[in-house]
Amino acid sequence: MYTVSFLLLFVLISCGRERLPEGVLNEDKMVEVMIDIHLAEGLVSTFPIHYDSSRMLYPMFEKEVFKKHQVPDSVFVKSLEHYMRDARKMDRLYARTIDSLHVIEKGVKNTKDELSQ
Repeated sequence: MYTVSFLLLFVLISCGRERLPEGVLNEDKMVEVMIDIHLAEGLVSTFPIHYDSSRMLYPMFEKEVFKKHQVPDSVFVKSLEHYMRDARKMDRLYARTIDSLHVIEKGVKNTKDELSQ
């Protein structure tokens, strides 16, 4: 009886926690990196330069994001591929990223409003 209960408990606990493959970022770290990547993309898009020039400039910003987070680009790509295999996980990652970007945007807007008064 105890053996069956123990096995059932073990199965329930192990099913609840999915192990990530080696070299895949956890969701929290992935969201942090995605936020900074989107901020870098937004920043580059505000520069008064031609599209071709911005395409050449963006990789430098992206490299700085990976350096900041101490994540090799290959690990980010592998992680992105992993999460894209599950639409629900990817939706959750993007929802968290977008929510965080909205909070950042609101904070910047409030700061601008305070400075202009």
